[in-house]
Amino acid sequence: METHFGNLPMRLCGVLVPSLPSFDFLNSTTFWAYLFWILWLHRYVRLLVHCLSHWTYKSKPLPANPKYTNQDVTVVVPTIHDNPEELKPSLSSLLACNPACLYLVTPYDKFEALKKAAEQLGVKNVQVLSNTIANKRRQLCEAIPSIETPITVLADDDVTWPSKMLTYLLAPFEDDKMGGVGSCQRVKRVWYEPWSTRIWNWLGAAYIERRNFEITATHNIDGGTSCMSGRTVAYRTEILKGHDFLSEFQNEKWGEGTLNTDDDNFITRWLVKNRWKTWIQYDPECELETTLENNMELFVLQCIRWARSNWRSNWTSLFIEGHVWKQQMWCTYALHIATFTSLAFLVDPLLLLSCWQATADWDTAQRERAFWAQFIFMFGFTKVVKLVGLFKRNPSDIVFLPVSIIFGYFHGLIKIYALLTLRTTTWGSRPDGDTNNDSRLQPIPKPSEYVASPKTKEHSDLTASSASGISDGFKIRQKVWGFLTRQQPEDLGKI
Repeated sequence: METHFGNLPMRLCGVLVPSLPSFDFLNSTTFWAYLFWILWLHRYVRLLVHCLSHWTYKSKPLPANPKYTNQDVTVVVPTIHDNPEELKPSLSSLLACNPACLYLVTPYDKFEALKKAAEQLGVKNVQVLSNTIANKRRQLCEAIPSIETPITVLADDDVTWPSKMLTYLLAPFEDDKMGGVGSCQRVKRVWYEPWSTRIWNWLGAAYIERRNFEITATHNIDGGTSCMSGRTVAYRTEILKGHDFLSEFQNEKWGEGTLNTDDDNFITRWLVKNRWKTWIQYDPECELETTLENNMELFVLQCIRWARSNWRSNWTSLFIEGHVWKQQMWCTYALHIATFTSLAFLVDPLLLLSCWQATADWDTAQRERAFWAQFIFMFGFTKVVKLVGLFKRNPSDIVFLPVSIIFGYFHGLIKIYALLTLRTTTWGSRPDGDTNNDSRLQPIPKPSEYVASPKTKEHSDLTASSASGISDGFKIRQKVWGFLTRQQPEDLGKI
């Protein structure tokens, strides 16, 4: 009897407390082997394919009798620079390519200074326009309606062009289906600054080098990319001047607001949506030089801004517009979905752990060889192969490789922070870049009650009928979208 009642508490616990899940599978080498190969294939198949694709990539050749010449090109440069004198080297390189016209667009308060600097260039084909606020979409829309040439090149105010830039950008437009053409890029290096400056300058150069690698690799496979960089990109003017384009370009929605940032992402998605081709001219004669931030705070803020744009645009590509699923299946896997799965600070340790655990049944020598083979492949190949071009040009840059690896892991945290602050649209890394930040994500205006339809019985019946037609799938998607778009950064605290 005592034994019977003595076991009662334990038996009651067994009934009242649910059984804890079993973690016995963690002792299974089969589980770890499956995990290792799933992670390895997902992470490295695209890298190996991209290596082959990038190494075999070829720019479009220059035609003997081109359809378009430099005089068929208008260049548009939106700028908010406080010192127009500093723009002269960049603008001179653009004008040396002999475009038909160069438009400079700036806010009202900087118009006179920019106009004076433009007059000092001593050429007649430069026009200075102004708009109300510092916003790239608005500035572009100020110039686009005035363009008369068949090709328009959008460029940043800090780029330097080689003399044959336009000749190479125009070559792919021999194809009537070609809508946009980009160039390869390099970062202007600093060689005699303190090491702290050189490190951040090199990280910027490494970022651009990886981008050259990825964008050429994906174009060689299915002609796609997640973003045609706005540093310099050529488009058919008919695309930019289209009524629908201008309307949607100025009224893109994100959550409950009108989004006025991420302009180059929008144009890229528009080309996909309307089945225009894109291409990249990867050639030294078509290689621009640009500048990125050279100190820690501004560089990190710059990376956060880029990461937010990637989250917003890739979410829109995959789940709002959806055209990439059929038109660019490889890019969907290798670029768009990878945004949601590529966190090296989680995946790399898990790969090494699963490799070690999966080989628990092997003898010690073989197990160690397998582990170190994966370790060397991870850090000696995957972290280096995209930067080979950088190391070939400057072999001494190899000293920065450990910094690149460490920052790569830190960048995973940047991506997570960016995901949690998607409604933040500040430039961050430029002191004059956020003067009109409140215009970048504006609440959608409510219809005026004075022009609303009268609330008759017929109107109520029609409204109810329309509402009932909304699919359950759309409602679910709206709930998920709400999670991504309605958070406020001030609610998240300072990270």
